[in-house]
Amino acid sequence: MVDSTARAPLSGQSYFFCGIGGSGMLPLANIVKGLGAEVAGSDRSWDQGRTPEKFAWLKAKGFTLFPQDGSGVASKDQVLVASAAIEDSVPEIVKGRMLGCPRQSRAELLSGLFNAASVSLGVAGTSGKSTTTGMLGWILARRGKRPTIMNGAVMKNFVSPQEPFASAVVGDGKVFVSEIDESDGSIELYNPHIAVLLNVSLDHKSLDELRGLFTRFIAKAQTAVVNFDNEEARLLAPRAKRVISYGIDHPKADIGIEPGTIVEEQDGVAALLVDRREDVGHPLQLKMPGQHNLSNALAAIAGAVASGIDIEDAVIALASFEGLARRFDIIGTSPHGMTVIDDFGHNPEKCRATLRTLKAQPGRVIAFFQPHGYGPLRQMGHELAKTFARELGPEDHTLLCDPVYFGGTVDRSEGSERIVRLIEEAGGSAEYYPTREECRERIWALARPGDRIVVMGARDDTLTTFAQKLLQGL
Repeated sequence: MVDSTARAPLSGQSYFFCGIGGSGMLPLANIVKGLGAEVAGSDRSWDQGRTPEKFAWLKAKGFTLFPQDGSGVASKDQVLVASAAIEDSVPEIVKGRMLGCPRQSRAELLSGLFNAASVSLGVAGTSGKSTTTGMLGWILARRGKRPTIMNGAVMKNFVSPQEPFASAVVGDGKVFVSEIDESDGSIELYNPHIAVLLNVSLDHKSLDELRGLFTRFIAKAQTAVVNFDNEEARLLAPRAKRVISYGIDHPKADIGIEPGTIVEEQDGVAALLVDRREDVGHPLQLKMPGQHNLSNALAAIAGAVASGIDIEDAVIALASFEGLARRFDIIGTSPHGMTVIDDFGHNPEKCRATLRTLKAQPGRVIAFFQPHGYGPLRQMGHELAKTFARELGPEDHTLLCDPVYFGGTVDRSEGSERIVRLIEEAGGSAEYYPTREECRERIWALARPGDRIVVMGARDDTLTTFAQKLLQGL
């Protein structure tokens, strides 16, 4: 979604995005184009014919798309935007080096725009970034702040027929809200006025590395919003200049929940929010289920308060927040009462939150999980296995297919079979089938009325299509 009053500070500049359809690249490309730049790009997914509707939309919006063969990089004046991890053999990289094109990583470009804003709000942490960023952006938009929002997921409140993939909003240039990734260390590039720290737990890096990254992140901010329910995050709080704390369970959090007031339902959660700074309560109602989303809401409210918004106005705004695509996104329920849910869960923390939300309601759970890469699977395999073994019961089912792989030189010697073995060693049970199609057939055979079937994974937009076909077959 682009605000028609947005300034055009990038007018006359030309950018080429290598991997323009990615969840991190697409919203940034939209923001850069909304700020007046000329934007072209290529994507392996477009070459392979995956998610054609997304690329048709990009073309309709005026983006020029090229095959990933180097033909789109034609001038030394183009800024080549590519992941720092992309192979040097990719044709665009080869052509850009030959022409002498300046190259920026996604994080370098985004952080430059973010740091230039009058008010910058950065949302960091292992899990919950996209949802909290969407919530915070929606609060600011509802209060007339006209923020620029950079997200890694489609925000349903900003979706329209013209903007079906609304993972970005271009505002008036004064307020910038962005989720900030720690997985590649690029969090070091950002200088937020308000830093939101959701949690610190194992993901792409060791805990020691994460502690250092997140400590420096909150220390740079004028105000840090910190989750006191997460011990690792709470222990970093003293390094911040000013702290607004939040938490569902921690009794000393500035913004918390009155004990005994949480009401969980299949499609939402409600509770009495308590502002302990003034000893005032506010009824909070969310359209998204799960206590993890209640925690995300507290983070967004605290971030909004840090920016000067009244807490009551923030609570009221969240009552109309519709959620994000692929964040416990209910695809539908079959005539026989079997519900299919599409979810981004891919690391231990995210999977745990999703599974606990499902288990808070009666009925079996059938969990399909597609790992988002061979590298991450090696890094967090043991914790993932423990999560599925502990959160699901003997009546539930877990199915895994091979990890996401779109090409490249990554080591594929250890895959999903290892995770199934680790789940069994941790006391749970799981099944492995190489392809999604085999998993789908098995799910259809297993499913019975009352089941909740959750499709989990990241880095693959076709998982939503897979979930939709699952539902059709039920």
